[in-house]
Amino acid sequence: MPRNSTLLTGTVLDEEMICNLRDLCSLCNVTAETIHEMIDEGLLRPRGSGPQQWCFTAIEIRRTQTALRLQRDLRINLPGCALVLDLLEELEELRRLNRYR
Repeated sequence: MPRNSTLLTGTVLDEEMICNLRDLCSLCNVTAETIHEMIDEGLLRPRGSGPQQWCFTAIEIRRTQTALRLQRDLRINLPGCALVLDLLEELEELRRLNRYR
């Protein structure tokens, strides 16, 4: 009897992880142009004065991956992704605060 199996792949992100533009593009399988568009839309806030000096944290990696899933699965445009991500982060913060009440 054949056995069904599923292969899952992923990247473990350390909260202190820092990557450059090339690394972010590689981790998320996107072009630098896509990252520039996300920055222009306010989805990402890299540290550094320009593309050669930009540093992205694990938060930006997660935001990029989530935005890409929202675009792919729900066909949400970048401004919509920015709004959804902000609302999700606000909800997460409210839940965190509510746990300590």
